[in-house]
Amino acid sequence: MENSALLTCHCGAVEINLILPNGIEHVERCSCSMCSRKYAVFACVDLKNLEVIKGKNKLKEYTFHTHTSKHWFCSICGIHTHHHARNTPTQYVVNLACLEGIKIENYADAPWFDGREHPKDLINEQLEKEGTSHKS
Repeated sequence: MENSALLTCHCGAVEINLILPNGIEHVERCSCSMCSRKYAVFACVDLKNLEVIKGKNKLKEYTFHTHTSKHWFCSICGIHTHHHARNTPTQYVVNLACLEGIKIENYADAPWFDGREHPKDLINEQLEKEGTSHKS
């Protein structure tokens, strides 16, 4: 039997069903310009294991920098529920604090992903340098 969990925004306008076959996995924080301002703790779920069951029309999308990551927020209460990160294209990243029944304080020591020095940015910078050096 698969584990399921309900993720909600603060006002209840958005409800998302999660299937968590192995429970909560891949817990971390991110230091990018967006996530560090939220100071949220995240976990990953496969794309097929997330379904918006209420309030899809209440979710607003936000992108920045490369516009690859898509972040969703409730348009009523402003809570960030989940995003589709560029470094995990087969998964959504969910805001653990939005899971019903979770004690977010239990995740205070979650490890940090270095989003300020994002691996994909570093690779692109290196490719640009190599491209420039090959042109010279």
